[in-house]
Amino acid sequence: MRGHFAIVNGAAALLYFVRGAQMPHERKLRKVLDATVGRIVASYARYGGINHMKGPNLPAQAEIIRTLEGLVSIIFPGFFDADDLTAASLKYGVGAKCAAAHRQLVDQINKCLRYFCRHESRCRPDSAVCRGTGRKACLPRAREISLRLLSELPALRRRLYADVRAAYTGDPAAKSLDEIILAYPGLAAITVYRIANVLWREKVPLLPRIMTEYAHSRTGIDIHPGATIGGHFMIDHGTGVVIGETSVIGEHVRIYQGVTLGALSVPSRVEEHRWKKRHPTIEDRVTIYSGATILGGKTVIGRGAVIGGNVWITSSVPPGTRVIFEPPAPAGRRK
Repeated sequence: MRGHFAIVNGAAALLYFVRGAQMPHERKLRKVLDATVGRIVASYARYGGINHMKGPNLPAQAEIIRTLEGLVSIIFPGFFDADDLTAASLKYGVGAKCAAAHRQLVDQINKCLRYFCRHESRCRPDSAVCRGTGRKACLPRAREISLRLLSELPALRRRLYADVRAAYTGDPAAKSLDEIILAYPGLAAITVYRIANVLWREKVPLLPRIMTEYAHSRTGIDIHPGATIGGHFMIDHGTGVVIGETSVIGEHVRIYQGVTLGALSVPSRVEEHRWKKRHPTIEDRVTIYSGATILGGKTVIGRGAVIGGNVWITSSVPPGTRVIFEPPAPAGRRK
């Protein structure tokens, strides 16, 4: 019994000693935190452009990614599903996925529209029209846009089938269409782009960029959702590919890793150039090899041209032209 009390009293003394030893540190911690938090809060007023403390909620990135994955599983059934699909359950399963995607899309599109609505104070989630504007309110618009995206899914499947075939015929390393769907980063980036492009054309802010930047983080391929890309499009390997917002790409185009379709420069007056065509046009059946950089809104790569690796192009290339980079010839010396 006496030993028990000795142990308890010893533990209490040790706890008191530890607490006492921490007190100066805790006082210092509270002092530093108090000063730091005060400066952080003060910075909210100074740098207001990176705050979001009032107004409608922002779209949720995690929810958008979840919605995107649901849409991809509808486009490529059976590839990204945990359960087997059967003929008996196929229609029910696809219907349930479409219904879930619709609910998620409406919620996220509505948040994006409301955040950028210039008549935010007049916009109500349950209203039919923004008062004073005559325009449909954000929520009804979100419902319509979501339904239009779902109605586009059969056309997206047709286009993505052509993209899968383009990768299969263009890459002798591909052993099956399944391998391309499951493993090729180029197809993953193109798939997300084609979904995001529908929303971009519907003038949904934020959401398309969140989708394509998610694909960028996964694949290393940066395709702006505003780009115009034709069918039978192939990106091989893909890491480091950049396709700018106003790029126009025709049919049966093949691009390899490290290719940039960019703007000539960043102007000092950005607003004057924000809505202009800044990125090149690539016509049908062009092949662009790794490391090529093609810049400028007036630059056109003609039909059937072949652009070799590591070239730098800022002016138009006629159809059928082959552009290559010739390194300097090595010089030999006799001993």
